[in-house]
Amino acid sequence: MLNRLTHTQLLRYAGLFTWVVLGIPLFVFTWYLGPDEGDLAAGPAPRVGVAVAAYLAFGLIYWKVTHSLGFRQQRPADLLLLAALTFSAILVSAETGTGMGAVLMMIIAGVIPWLVNIRVGVVWLMLQHAALIPVFSRMEGYTPGLAVMQALTYVGYSSFAMVIGLIAMQQAQAREEQRRLNAELRATRALLAESSRMSERVRISRELHDLLGHHLTALSLNLEVAGHLTAGKAQEHVRQSHTLAKLLLTDVREAVSEMRQDGAVDLSGAIRTLAEGVPALDIRLDMPEPLLVEDPECAHVMLRCAQEIITNAVRHAGASTLWLSLSRDSAGLRIQARDDGAGAEALAPGNGLLGMRERLASCGGRVDIITGRGKGFALDIRLPLEKPA
Repeated sequence: MLNRLTHTQLLRYAGLFTWVVLGIPLFVFTWYLGPDEGDLAAGPAPRVGVAVAAYLAFGLIYWKVTHSLGFRQQRPADLLLLAALTFSAILVSAETGTGMGAVLMMIIAGVIPWLVNIRVGVVWLMLQHAALIPVFSRMEGYTPGLAVMQALTYVGYSSFAMVIGLIAMQQAQAREEQRRLNAELRATRALLAESSRMSERVRISRELHDLLGHHLTALSLNLEVAGHLTAGKAQEHVRQSHTLAKLLLTDVREAVSEMRQDGAVDLSGAIRTLAEGVPALDIRLDMPEPLLVEDPECAHVMLRCAQEIITNAVRHAGASTLWLSLSRDSAGLRIQARDDGAGAEALAPGNGLLGMRERLASCGGRVDIITGRGKGFALDIRLPLEKPA
């Protein structure tokens, strides 16, 4: 069963398991022991209620933070959630007078690399444990020096947890990159197979036209001459042979025409391969099947545009749903895409969008981009099938 879980899922469930296990001594300590053992009927003291509330808040925030771990970019809101986790952990320790908050900070350390830059994460790790020094100082038998040493001990444990989280993040990123490259390779291979099929049909049709067509034409001409030079029964057979030769020549020409008309690349299979299995992104694909394109270069450009749209939705837009529509009309090919990501106030095209525009411009196409903060990204791509002169 564990083999089916991803790195992010394992990290998430490990943190939740640690949180649940820590809750057992917390509830035993606060409810059954309490600050006043002689007054159990009065229920938990107010500070116990605060500790329990902080503990439960930590679990809820951790659940939310790790819900889509690894499938979205780091956001400013993540820093606020991280601060809420740290505050909850400190509050648990402060209200119980124990080191339980330090254990919760080990859980935090495992997700710090996913939420903030590693340099910021190291500083955050040190500061959150420094906040526990006053809590340890109030414990019985602890001097300020011992409190500092205790905090440093927990820093060592949390550093180990943070390194594990960093390795898990790197592994998850490597796996996602491998998945993306495999999808692109399969899509390119499907398009290449379609292009090879089309090229082979064109080659065969050309051979049929050049060889059989010319020979049958010559045969028909010779039979026509023979029909004029013969008489009687022989002439009748020559005329029948001449008719059959003309019929055969017509059949060959029709077969050549059909093979040339059917010499188009089916783009739908490659696009579907590209859109399959993208984690944390629901791709709503709308396109006709088959989607035939006569020019392999145009088909390749449209495939790369679709690839860039999907990559941007996952890496930069932080979207959960992508609506991708491909169509063909008299004007040419068209891609309409829209996601529910964060969008941007001002568009600053990166290498991916610039490369898309360059590819389209080389074939006479264009792309229009519409975006706004909180409105996602929308792209309208048009590519004429007739190249400009």
